[in-house]
Amino acid sequence: MRILVVGGAGFIGSHVVDAALAAGHDVAVLDNLATGKQVNVNPAARFYQVDIREADALAKVFEDERPEVVNHHAAQASVKASMEDPVRDAQINLIGSLILLEACRRHGTSKLIYAGTGGAAVGEPKYRPVDEEHPVEPLSPYGASKHAVEHYCTLYRTNWGLDTTILRYANVYGPRQDPNGEAGVIAIFAGRMLAGEAEPIVNGSGEQERDYVYVGDVARANLLALERGSGGMYHLGTGVGTSVNALFDRLASLTGYDRPRRHGPGLAGEVYQITLSIARAERELGWSPSVALEDGLRITVDSFR
Repeated sequence: MRILVVGGAGFIGSHVVDAALAAGHDVAVLDNLATGKQVNVNPAARFYQVDIREADALAKVFEDERPEVVNHHAAQASVKASMEDPVRDAQINLIGSLILLEACRRHGTSKLIYAGTGGAAVGEPKYRPVDEEHPVEPLSPYGASKHAVEHYCTLYRTNWGLDTTILRYANVYGPRQDPNGEAGVIAIFAGRMLAGEAEPIVNGSGEQERDYVYVGDVARANLLALERGSGGMYHLGTGVGTSVNALFDRLASLTGYDRPRRHGPGLAGEVYQITLSIARAERELGWSPSVALEDGLRITVDSFR
């Protein structure tokens, strides 16, 4: 298939590109490099440095590439940044996505795979693990903007026949995640522990629980969604919660970091404890995670070394 991976120079998107190329697909990458990195782009993929909010430039890429499938991973992905500037968050995540959906409609794209968020969109769960029918009550502008795009995906499928599949991610981790960024506690902790300079700070009590899923498993789900899951929404995680304190201790052991944990204030807008049910993804996509947390952490730490 001819696939355009939007946000394909980023952490998750670049792994999706690699998996698609390895499976024999024809892949182009579109990224504005605001947070993505040119070095992440597989040399076998064609690259366009374009922002999804630039409608004319985006249309030119669609005219040149005529993608059958668009895989949408471009986003402002920081909860903290969304709390500080909700308008910018919406301009990128909501308006940018709407411009992209319009490009798909106008240029005959058959399918769009949308990378959504599980925890940030759902909010504080009423039960765990959270399935796809759980009420959506975001605690942050980031969660609200990412969730709003899900409704537009449904609208474009219903009104214009664009086949859409929504993949809601748990906390994705692995090689290429930015240790200097604001999102991705595993990358931040591992990077600082290995550098031995700036101490990693645990926000709040550290008893917050997250569902951590390895990036390679997420990339594999994106490949499965090319042929399956038409019109569906799927949670991708492990169903297992790990506290930030436990994560800190595991990473300290892997990196040889011997200082005690330091705690700072909690962050506004963040969910306290969440895990995702993957029953639907197992049943309809034939997907389940294959990389255990301990193995994934070791791979990630080795890549940062």
